[in-house]
Amino acid sequence: MYKTLIATVENKPGVLNRVASLFRRRNFNIDSLNVGRTERPDVSRMTIVMDSHETEARLVEANLYKLVNVLDVQDVTNKAAVLRELALIKVDVPAEKRAEIISLATVFKAKIVDVSADSLIMQITATSDRVDSLVELLRPSGIAEMVRTGHVGMMRGNEEGARYTPGRHADGYTQFKAQDVDPALGI
Repeated sequence: MYKTLIATVENKPGVLNRVASLFRRRNFNIDSLNVGRTERPDVSRMTIVMDSHETEARLVEANLYKLVNVLDVQDVTNKAAVLRELALIKVDVPAEKRAEIISLATVFKAKIVDVSADSLIMQITATSDRVDSLVELLRPSGIAEMVRTGHVGMMRGNEEGARYTPGRHADGYTQFKAQDVDPALGI
C-alpha cells in the first residue's frame, strides 16, 4: 500500500541528504519525493510517497523526528487531502495525427506547451491515477520522453494528517508523556 507523508523541515543545506539517507539505512523504498519552499523562507515541505505497511510508515515518522531539522511529519494517506502530480509528456506524432492527440489532451485537461514538426509536449497536472490513464492512452502513439514530479499535497481546510509519534505538534516541539511511549515502535 502506498503511504503519503508530508514533512516540514528546516530549509538548510544537507536536510534532503539526511532524509534520503534515513530511508536508505532503514531499507525503505521511496516511490516519489518532492521538495519545495513554503510560505516561510526558512521552511521547506517534503511530500514522500512510499510503498509500505502501516507499521513501516509509523517507523519512518518516528525516525524522521530523530533528525534535528525535521519540524513536523503527517501521514495524509486516506485523509481529506489534495494530492496532485505534474507530468510533461513528449509524443512523437506526425501532423496528420496531431488533432487526435490534441483532443485526447483536451479530455484530460492537459495543455500543449510545445509543438515541433514531428512531436508535441503536453503538460498535465492531476491525480496520479489520471496521469496514469493519459499515459496509457498515449503509449500506442509513441511516447518519446516523460517526466513526472511525484505527489505534492496539502490537507483540505483546517484538517491535519495523522501524527503517530506521541506529543508531536505542528510547531515542531515534543511533549512526551510516559503513557504515550510505544515500545513496539521504539519511541
